[in-house]
Amino acid sequence: MSGEKCFDVLNKIFVPKTPKNIEEIPGYTIKYGNIVENEEIVDEVLVSYFKEPKSYTTENMCEISSHGGTVVMKKILELCLKNGANLAEPGEFTKRAFLNGRIDLLQAESVIDIINSKTEKEAKTSMKQLEGVLSKKIHDIKKYIMDVMVNVEVSIDYPEYDVEEVTNSQIKEMLVKVKDLLVKLEKSFNEGKLLKEGVKTAIIGRPNAGKSSLLNAILREDRAIVTEFEGTTRDTIEEFVNIAGIPLKLIDTAGIRENANDEIEKIGIAKSKEIAKNADLVIAIFDSSKEFTEEDKEILEIIENKKAIIILNKIDLEAKIDENNPLLKEFSGNIIKISALNQTGLDDLYKKIENMFANNDINVDNDYIITNVRQKDLVSKAIEDVNKTKETLENGLPLDIISIFIKDILEDLSKITGEVVSDEIIDEIFSKFCLGK
Repeated sequence: MSGEKCFDVLNKIFVPKTPKNIEEIPGYTIKYGNIVENEEIVDEVLVSYFKEPKSYTTENMCEISSHGGTVVMKKILELCLKNGANLAEPGEFTKRAFLNGRIDLLQAESVIDIINSKTEKEAKTSMKQLEGVLSKKIHDIKKYIMDVMVNVEVSIDYPEYDVEEVTNSQIKEMLVKVKDLLVKLEKSFNEGKLLKEGVKTAIIGRPNAGKSSLLNAILREDRAIVTEFEGTTRDTIEEFVNIAGIPLKLIDTAGIRENANDEIEKIGIAKSKEIAKNADLVIAIFDSSKEFTEEDKEILEIIENKKAIIILNKIDLEAKIDENNPLLKEFSGNIIKISALNQTGLDDLYKKIENMFANNDINVDNDYIITNVRQKDLVSKAIEDVNKTKETLENGLPLDIISIFIKDILEDLSKITGEVVSDEIIDEIFSKFCLGK
C-alpha cells in the first residue's frame, strides 16, 4: 500500500508482536505479527515499513509478506480494501514515483522493460535505463543547448554588447554536435527493437528440407509437425529462443515450391517469401542429399543481399551438394552442415549466430539505447527541428526567430524524459503496466 493513509489502514488489520506507535517505527523496518479480522488470525506475516520521502513512490508505504496461497492473499486484499484502501490501477506505483519526481519517464518505461525482459542483455539494458544512464545523456544534450541559448537570449536583449557573427558561429557548432548525438540515439532504436522483440529470423526452404526439424531441434521440443509428406507446414509457426544471449524470434515457414497442392498452401508460400523479405536474419535450409532444384535456386535469389545463414541439412546421408557448390559462392563463410534429425552441427549454427551479431553494427551492449517508438519518434522530431534551426540560421533570419526553433529542440528532448508531457501520454504509458508495479 502507498499513500498518506496507508499506515491507518494497516493498523486496523495488523497486530505486531511488539506493538509500537507508527512515529516510533523507523523506515526500512520489518515487523513480525498477524493479520486479523474481528480478533481472529488470518495469517502470520512480516510487514515492511517505508516512510516518506524514502520509498519507491516517495509516499508512506508498507508491504505485507504473507505465506501466500490464493485464499489467504485474497482475504488480506479484501481486508485492506474494506478498511479504506483502493485497488491500484495498472502501473500506479511507478506512476506515482514519476509524478512525485523520484524518476523520470525514461526510467518509468524501463520498469516494464525489465519485467518483460526475455534475455539477460535486455534486462541489463533496461536496468541501465532505470539507473538513469539514458536520462543523463538527454540532460547533457539539453545542458549543452541551454549554454548556447543563454548567449542567444543575451544577444536578443542586449544587441549592442554582442557580436552577432560570434553567436551564430556558436549556434552552428552546437547544432552540428547535437545532431550527431541525436542521430546516434536514433540509430540505437534498431538495437533496442532487436533486444525487445528479438531478431526476426525466418527459416525457409523447399518442402522436406528440414525446416520444422530444425525448429524442433533448436527448441528441444516437438513444436512443429514433421512427416515424410511434402507441404505439411501451411502457415507460420513463431517461437522465441535465446541463443548465446541473443534473442531470436524464430519463424518456421511453409515450404517453397512451384506446384502447391491447394490454394491454402499457395497462400502459405507467398507468406513465406514475404516474411523472408522482411526478416532481420534468414536461415535457408537445403537438403544436401539432393541436387539443387529450381526451387532451391529461387530461395537463393530471395535471400540475395540479406543477412543469411545457409544450412546444408541431412549430412547423415550421402552428400550431393557441399559448401564448394558455385551457387553458394556468395554465402562463403556462412554455411553450416547439420543433421537436424540427429541434432548434430547445431553448436556450429549457434556459434555462427553469435559471431554475426558480435562482429557487426548491432551492439547489444550499447549504454544508450532507445527502446520504444515513443522515444524514437521524439528523437526523430528533435533531429527535424535541428535541421529547421540550421536552415533558419543559413537564411540569415534574426536571432529571436532562431531562438524559437532552438526552444522546439529543447521541448522535444523534455518530452522524452517527461518534463513536458500530456496527461494522455502518461495514462497511455502506464496502462501497459501490470497491477502492483
